Amino acid sequence: MSDNLKGAALSLAAFGAYATHDVVVKLLGEDYTAFQIMFFSGLMGFPLVTMMLMGDRRDGTLIPRHPWWSILRSVSAVVTGVMGFFAFSQLPMATCYAIFFAMPLLITLMAIPMLGEKVGIRRGIAVVVGLCGVLIVLRPGGGDGFSIGHIAALGAAITGALTSVIVRKIGNEERSAVLMLYPMVLTFFAMGAVMPFVYRPMPVEHLGLTAVMAFLGMLGALGIIAAYRAAPAVIVAPMQYSQILWAALYGWLFFDEGVDLYTAIGSAVIIASGIYIVLREGKPSVSRHRPVLENRSRMDIGTQPRISSWLKRFERGSDQV
Repeated sequence: MSDNLKGAALSLAAFGAYATHDVVVKLLGEDYTAFQIMFFSGLMGFPLVTMMLMGDRRDGTLIPRHPWWSILRSVSAVVTGVMGFFAFSQLPMATCYAIFFAMPLLITLMAIPMLGEKVGIRRGIAVVVGLCGVLIVLRPGGGDGFSIGHIAALGAAITGALTSVIVRKIGNEERSAVLMLYPMVLTFFAMGAVMPFVYRPMPVEHLGLTAVMAFLGMLGALGIIAAYRAAPAVIVAPMQYSQILWAALYGWLFFDEGVDLYTAIGSAVIIASGIYIVLREGKPSVSRHRPVLENRSRMDIGTQPRISSWLKRFERGSDQV
């Protein structure tokens, strides 16, 4: 098996694990608020981060070099998680993914003022076309199709893109421990502060599902790390769109959901635009910062370490062998 094919297969499996993670989010969302799900999923993820921090032997402190950007990024990650989890409880899975797939388009736009990225006419047209696809999915004014769930999903895409661009801006200067720990700590305390108002007792099987979420998140991250080590980003990155197929399958199996015509057409437009942007960024002469290709994580929601941070740790470990 060639490296490119291996990377593609690993990334497809990893995004399948992520989609299964989101099935659990949707299942729990039938009985609990997004705040409670975030709290316990973050709690279950803490041991993973603790083990990573214990293995970080580099000198340094947990004081961020860019405190205001770090605070904004942490808040944005938490808001992304809350809105994303809420959207899953309100919308079909395929619709959520279709809207979340606007992230690469928004990252491209935000990279212009925040990173000084220059976007040419071709990528610019791709962004406009992709945003038209988002409008097709949202279909504002189209009867009762537009809801608070759509607003939450779109909000998660916007704040998720903001989080990713901030990491691209400060990631080379901040320690991985800072990038991983701050959003998780904020998630724990912010969701904990809300818990007295929204908490519902959870039977042991539901608590077990939050542990399953943490496990699936870790499994997906390890799969993506292996994929990026086997194949270039232009091979791995487009595989994220396979989640729409998982979403359609899982939605049909577990939630009696279908994919309506507007979602199907809008998804096709968004995916085509996103893949075009990825391929354009893969040309060194086109993009200096490669903001979309370098965004190796899914939406950063503050409950799990970023894949890019894990990847750096793996690369340092291999260099020392």
